[in-house]
Amino acid sequence: MTKISSSDVRKVAKLARLELPEDQIETYTEQLEDILSYVDQLQEIDTENIPPTTRAVEVVNAMREDFVEVNCSREDLLNQAPHREGDFFRVPKIL
Repeated sequence: MTKISSSDVRKVAKLARLELPEDQIETYTEQLEDILSYVDQLQEIDTENIPPTTRAVEVVNAMREDFVEVNCSREDLLNQAPHREGDFFRVPKIL
């Protein structure tokens, strides 16, 4: 792995349109070097027989069976409305 230099950090910051204070360039250089070192460690792991996944823990939906259940009749529901007009709910006019 190549060493990250301060000029590399300045170049990346310029490409990303970031203004980095000159006193923090060295800090970011060290942090980027640590990150790339960690990525190198990950590259060494053998993942040949590991299936791809989107999560670390499998998620299972707890779904109930979907079935039609009649709780109320149409007439019961219409009778619960504050205002009714025939077989419809009566609502205020919206202009």
